[in-house]
Amino acid sequence: MESEIQAEAFKEEGNTAFKNGNWDEAVNLYSKAISLSKEDTRIISVYYKNRAAAYLKQENYEAALQDCNACLQIVPTDPKALFRRCQALEAQKRYEEAYKDATQIFKDDPTNKPIQPILERLYKIVQERAKQNEKTSTKLESMTKIAFDLKETTEKRETAMNNLLVLARQHAGAELMVKSPILQEIKKLLKVEKNKVIFTSAVRIIGELCKHSETRTKKVIETMGVPWFLEILDSEDVKQVSAAEHCMQSIINAFSGMENRPDTKPKQELIESNKKQIDTLLTCLVYSINNRVISGLARDALIELIMRNIHYDQLCWAKELVDIGGVERLMECASELEEYKYESAMNITPSTRTIAAVCLARVYENMYYDTLREKFMGKIENFIKEKLLTPDVESKVRVTVALTSLLRGPLEVGNALIGKEGIMEMILVMANTEDELQQKVACECIIAAASKADKAKTIINQGINILKHLYKSKNDHIRIRALVGLCKLGSSGGTDASLKPFAEGSSLKLAEACRRFLLHPGKDTDIRKWAAEGLSYLTLDAEVKEKLIEDSAALQALVELAKTEDQSVLFGVITTLVNLCNAYEKQEVIPEMLELAKFAKQHIPEEHELDDPDFVTKRILVLGRSNVTTALVALSKTESNNSKELIARVFNALCSEHELRGVVVAQGGSKALLPLALNGTDKGKRQAAQALARIGITMNPEIAFPGQRSLEVIRPLLNSLHQDCSGLENFEALMALCNIAQLSETARMRIIKEGGFSKIEHYMFEDHEYICRAAVQCMCNMTQSEEVVKMFEGENDRMKLTVSLCLDEDKDTSMAAAGMLAILTGVSKKCCEKIFDSKNWLETLHCLLANPVLSMQYRGVCVAYNILSASKTVAEKLVETDVLEILMALSKLPPYDGREKIVEIAAQALQEAEKWGVIKKPGEEDDDEE
Repeated sequence: MESEIQAEAFKEEGNTAFKNGNWDEAVNLYSKAISLSKEDTRIISVYYKNRAAAYLKQENYEAALQDCNACLQIVPTDPKALFRRCQALEAQKRYEEAYKDATQIFKDDPTNKPIQPILERLYKIVQERAKQNEKTSTKLESMTKIAFDLKETTEKRETAMNNLLVLARQHAGAELMVKSPILQEIKKLLKVEKNKVIFTSAVRIIGELCKHSETRTKKVIETMGVPWFLEILDSEDVKQVSAAEHCMQSIINAFSGMENRPDTKPKQELIESNKKQIDTLLTCLVYSINNRVISGLARDALIELIMRNIHYDQLCWAKELVDIGGVERLMECASELEEYKYESAMNITPSTRTIAAVCLARVYENMYYDTLREKFMGKIENFIKEKLLTPDVESKVRVTVALTSLLRGPLEVGNALIGKEGIMEMILVMANTEDELQQKVACECIIAAASKADKAKTIINQGINILKHLYKSKNDHIRIRALVGLCKLGSSGGTDASLKPFAEGSSLKLAEACRRFLLHPGKDTDIRKWAAEGLSYLTLDAEVKEKLIEDSAALQALVELAKTEDQSVLFGVITTLVNLCNAYEKQEVIPEMLELAKFAKQHIPEEHELDDPDFVTKRILVLGRSNVTTALVALSKTESNNSKELIARVFNALCSEHELRGVVVAQGGSKALLPLALNGTDKGKRQAAQALARIGITMNPEIAFPGQRSLEVIRPLLNSLHQDCSGLENFEALMALCNIAQLSETARMRIIKEGGFSKIEHYMFEDHEYICRAAVQCMCNMTQSEEVVKMFEGENDRMKLTVSLCLDEDKDTSMAAAGMLAILTGVSKKCCEKIFDSKNWLETLHCLLANPVLSMQYRGVCVAYNILSASKTVAEKLVETDVLEILMALSKLPPYDGREKIVEIAAQALQEAEKWGVIKKPGEEDDDEE
């Protein structure tokens, strides 16, 4: 009994939260009521349908549908549950099912007026869809005949296959295609098809059929079989591999409830029902990554598929991958060398080792417990031990390559292994041999190992002479690696201008050597990649930065190198750009701690004079004009979260300069920034979100974020409204949201759905003048939404705050608040009534009506007009004051100097008062006096 009373109390609180527009809170409270109630009772059915209403407001249509179904199982004809299910189904474009519910409501209650327009609208849609299905069916039949007829011309077949692809993207077309024999036809065709355009289009059709439909996906898997997808993936054609990879991701998404968006999340109930299929897919991917006969591109795609889905806790792929031998298989890929060509060698691309390293890092990140990390570490150690049991050169080389990959992936694991007895000594011995392959891989490992100051010092002491000796080699591949090793050791002092491990001027000489390798004609990508990495270390030196920024040829070479999209060039190019922009993380210097360090005679880092803000700004502008955005866009396809953070830092540095924001957008920067702001490290997401905010402030959001992108940018901007973010981030995000909120009702509703209303409202109370102003301006635009108006009408003090803000000392804040007051009173009688709840409403009206700023005065007369128009009761409250006399005075002012509108509205306000009879017309007053 007590639990039922508590449940009812939660329901009432939920109803209040719903009325106030707090959908999240309402859902939470209704959920509590459900958890305390007995199943299959009429009482719980009410809670279900109430929660469904809140879910509808959140646009969580699937959850609303489930709650409506739960309610209808208890009360099969409940009109509200049927109505809400109808709304959810219509929003999901399941019009036939929605029409069925609407028809049922009308049958049960023919007098139900709200359902009649919906029924009429759905009837038209259903009829139209039926006609469209007939046309689609005819089109499908004719296009299929042409596309699969090998005797037809290539042009006709390509066109027909593209038309089928368009049909597959439509719900009705996809449903018809799955029921037709087209899947079997595609399977047969691709065994003999030689035309790459037709082949790739056919694969894309399969991917589209799997999108957003668990049922269709099961049918596709049943017909095609999982091995077919792996077979299609095995190709040297980039477009075919990309299409097959996308196809397999669509299958994973369909079984887990995800979408092809960076912020998507799996649905637990779907994962549980499709666990067998999902586990089978993981097993197939893991067992295929070290398949000896597949292409390098296919191998990269398989590892990327694992990496893209490994971090979802619901899928549990990280733990399962470790259990089924995935770590060892990834290590095989990470230790593979293109130089070893024999029967059992794997085909790899220049990016394979980098991708495998990033994947290992992602798996390690998901080992949340010490036990899991120990298990992961044990698998790695066993792999290394087994290789070293064979004393041949190849085993040592492979171990060294594997260690290098670990040092570039899960660094903690790599450092632990490199610190083990005998490992570093083995690498130094290999570097000192005459075997060029051993020299090359040992150099790479030394470079990767010198990641910490203590290890760098050890290597300087033990290996500096070896690196100098190797730099004299006749083989350019060894020379460049030795050079990069020297560069890394020479930059171990970081940005501290007072620390110079090598002699004065050495950094500039090393930079010049790297430049020669970067620009020398005929040098292959591998050499240029290492030259870029050398510069990435040397550009910690401000003198090298200034020298490089003036070298347009070298900058262009870096941009062109990035455009190759080779993942192994990423570190060198992006780190160099970060250093040039000074976009790296800087430790905050607290004056008191600085004085304490001086007193204790501790070393204090010194910043170089060439790293002053003026020099940094100049470098950023040069980079922006060198089309560096195109390089960032190409590199942003990486799956490495740390690399994403570095890219976001450079983007944010570019967007800190007003004149570069248009360039960033024009070169595809805003599109690349969206996924960076939703996925990656917390710092990286913040940097990308701030860059998006800066773009949104300066540029028209419709141009900067065209189409759906203007809605997608809302979430990262709202994430910047957090206490962990700086005041500048808060301010810029609010300004950008202000611009987006004025775009459309859809944009405003998305802000509400993402919980933006309460976040924006919070900053209206902020002490900081600029932040408070931006929040009020943003809320002013938000009040154009009907939903926001309802929130102001609720039982709260929002109108009181708005009235008070009109008296703010900051003119822009008071202007925005007055605009908000004018909008709210113009559309809501309730808001007009609530103005009088404020103690200083009269002072506010005086301030607005007598304001010397005409735009403020105009807002004042609009508010007065709205109050007098609302109702007789409200008008009487205003007439009792001297506001009427002010309005009379304003109405008699000469209508010029921009006052025309003020005079006109003041006169109209007086007419409204006359209409209610709260004041009399001039003629009527005279009659009374007689």
